[in-house]
Amino acid sequence: MTNDLLGRHRAVLPDWLALYYEEPLEITHGEGRHVWDAQGNRYLDFFGGILTTMTAHALPEVTKAVSEQAGRIIHSSTLYLNRPMVELAERITQLSGIPDARVFFTTSGTEANDTALLLATAYRRSNTILAMRNSYHGRSFSAVGITGNSGWSPTSLSPLQTLYVHGGVRTRGPFASLSDDAYTAACVEDLKDLLGHTRAPAALIAEPVQGVGGFTAPPDGLYAAFREVLHERGILWIADEVQTGWGRTGEHFWGWQAHGRNGPPDIMTFAKGIGNGMSIGGVVARSEIMNCLDSNSISTFGGTQITMAAGLANLNYLLEHDLQGNARRVGGLLIERLRAVAAHVPAVREVRGRGLMIGIEITKPGTDEADPQTAAAVQEAAREGGLLIGKGGGHNTSSLRVAPPLSLNVAEAEEGAAILENALRSIQQ
Repeated sequence: MTNDLLGRHRAVLPDWLALYYEEPLEITHGEGRHVWDAQGNRYLDFFGGILTTMTAHALPEVTKAVSEQAGRIIHSSTLYLNRPMVELAERITQLSGIPDARVFFTTSGTEANDTALLLATAYRRSNTILAMRNSYHGRSFSAVGITGNSGWSPTSLSPLQTLYVHGGVRTRGPFASLSDDAYTAACVEDLKDLLGHTRAPAALIAEPVQGVGGFTAPPDGLYAAFREVLHERGILWIADEVQTGWGRTGEHFWGWQAHGRNGPPDIMTFAKGIGNGMSIGGVVARSEIMNCLDSNSISTFGGTQITMAAGLANLNYLLEHDLQGNARRVGGLLIERLRAVAAHVPAVREVRGRGLMIGIEITKPGTDEADPQTAAAVQEAAREGGLLIGKGGGHNTSSLRVAPPLSLNVAEAEEGAAILENALRSIQQ
């Protein structure tokens, strides 16, 4: 059955639509932190549909909210008042930390970042964007144009002039050998120098922790230091929280808060986890920025009643059960366990991350050279052991991404770590 479905998939879908595993999985259902495939195999899910199943599979509170809303009305568009959309927007503006905030809902993180770029360029009357090396912001024409990761950027054509800044990857690049303070200072000086050679940009867009890039991050406070430079020149700061938001990093509710010394971002984007599988994205911005557009606009599918009902139920569950705190506690145990394992596996260059957002970088032993074949072998071995994980990375796809639902318990974290240990040790045989 799986081979038949794979053949049908290849016959009607694009060749560039990536599938994991030599024998791709059809996931048929899930519960809690587990999913099952079409053959009945059960897996511990440490990737959650690319960080999207944030709380749990088949979470009763979300399932109930979706079912009840579907029985009333599913969709009407933004041309009509929408109570669930207003209620979720009220909650998000309160949580965002952005003063006098407005929210616009989209259907994905790509669309959210696309909207943020539209707002920033319109507000600043500039099409120049600063972006981070090793970044990823989506698959739309504008988002690809600001993605600093060649593996996910299929064209150099863009409506934007993009300038790439140092700082998103702490352990690589020309400043890697410096202390954290010296690293930040060097990146700030690089930013100042870059700004001396270009017309005033509209904004800097940055992921507090780079997702597709392999869960890399700068020292805490780097973007706060950048913001001093940007603010002096009127340049906006867009925080891409599509993967880092809603408490996943454990220490903070939003990733930007690790860099919050000089206040919140001007614009923030979100998506993925808030819908727990439903298609929700969005932009939060100060009112003068959000309201700067001088033409009409609507969203047909952004903020539908059914997705907003799911988002409200999911957010309530996350806050009431302190899943941010759980991510901090269980994630801390998991990362230390994985670091202990990695110390005995020469192919592991680094185990990094925070909360339940952990990257394991695989290189050829004794070098910094990416080893995507070995990373893929570890992913396959983990699957054989009953664990699903993701991949990512900068110069090549050589980092394993570990991002379970935030309700992961200690026993499941230990189970997943044991499977990963066996998978990592298998590449030494």
